[in-house]
Amino acid sequence: MAITFYWYPNCQTSRKAKKWLEGRNIPFESVHIVENPPTREQLEELYKMSGLPLKKFFNTSGQKYRALGLKDQLKTMSEKEMLDVLATDGKLLKRPIVTDGKHVTVGFNEENFEKTWG
Repeated sequence: MAITFYWYPNCQTSRKAKKWLEGRNIPFESVHIVENPPTREQLEELYKMSGLPLKKFFNTSGQKYRALGLKDQLKTMSEKEMLDVLATDGKLLKRPIVTDGKHVTVGFNEENFEKTWG
């Protein structure tokens, strides 16, 4: 099971998730989410695999999210528009995003990680 770990090294949540994976000797390929963000097509695939609402992919505590006023805009945006916006900047993405091509987790929740990757 090849795991791709989209993360931002300056993000404390990403670092916790990385430490969790490493502590269990789970091999993964790390991808810097800001320098090499997933493409729009990859995001759409991740979203569909995740089973999560698309809004869960937004980094709602990020400066860019607030600067763009996305909190109010998301209420009326279509999925296509949301994916288009997410694909413009890796900092808009909640992190980490972890996938093995079948499963996807967004953010770090130890219980969820244990269930999915443990």
